[in-house]
Amino acid sequence: MESREHLTLPALRDSVNSSLKAFIEADNHYLTSIGPELLPVADALKGFLLDSGKRFRPLFAIVGYLGTGAELSPEVFSALSSVELVHVCALIHDDVMDVSDTRRGAPAIHKHFEALHTKNSFSGSAEQFGIASAILLGDLALVWAAKMLHESKIAPDQIISSLPIFDEMQVELMAGQYLDMHEQALASESVERSLRVARYKSGKYSIERPLHFGAALAHKNPEQLYPIYSAYGIPLGEAFQLRDDMLGVFGDSAETGKPAGDDLREGKRTVMMAMTHELATSAQRATIKELFGRADLTPADIQTLRAIIVDTGAQARAEELISELTDEAIAAIENPLISPIAQDLLHQMAMIATKRRV
Repeated sequence: MESREHLTLPALRDSVNSSLKAFIEADNHYLTSIGPELLPVADALKGFLLDSGKRFRPLFAIVGYLGTGAELSPEVFSALSSVELVHVCALIHDDVMDVSDTRRGAPAIHKHFEALHTKNSFSGSAEQFGIASAILLGDLALVWAAKMLHESKIAPDQIISSLPIFDEMQVELMAGQYLDMHEQALASESVERSLRVARYKSGKYSIERPLHFGAALAHKNPEQLYPIYSAYGIPLGEAFQLRDDMLGVFGDSAETGKPAGDDLREGKRTVMMAMTHELATSAQRATIKELFGRADLTPADIQTLRAIIVDTGAQARAEELISELTDEAIAAIENPLISPIAQDLLHQMAMIATKRRV
């Protein structure tokens, strides 16, 4: 039986980090043995994976596992931590699709390899080299996610039980990424459609599916917990994405690792922006149409758009929706089928996921 001090979120996060470090170092050794040209790839992926990250997804997977009453082991930590590499794939590809130059206060992977091309005076397009490298590194992270699960040394029946959820999580992530691109192309202003994107692009693969994955991997009648975890994970996942969207507009760049107002420059069709369009006056809509999505937005332009979001009441409405969704999620886990320690951790995770400072 695990002691309580080993089941705190900081302690669990440390165990996730140790598992990821052990895996990436072992596989980087194999990668660089193929040829020295792959050393920049190994270094970039290791830095991207280990230098930062809240580890939300493996933590939710761990709590989903604990909710069944099963006990943790180093092998289980390794298996559950694999979902972080799915997230790494999503982040690397997302920066390419959003044309984002930075991630966590550093150059995005495609910009890092673009700079490498320029520094080494390679032939051809530096920009295309950076984009192609990022696509391949994101793909490699996804391959490594499956490899980390398969090599975790957990029992074969546990792997077999978890694979359908693991696969569905990846399919839903890719579907959500396409839906996001599609809504951008449509210039959608629908709250309902934006919520659907939030659900699939982030919510399901960030919370619901990791919880399901943990329960499936425990291999202890996970079907009885799936509906409870969904009732918690789907609304909390939407609240999580709403908070992320608010940080993309109002967040401090020192905390978000992105330039202030970056989502406004990118013209992201978020739930909050859909609410803003819905509530705006004709004059405000004209200003939004003129400024929203322009890459050359000045700090004054960003302040103008922020003021419209606040003045229409869209920011306040988004905050209310976050609170409502979080309350709905927390109510769902007041269930004796979930172990008490998992209930406590799920309460804590709900607060961390939705109360990040704006």
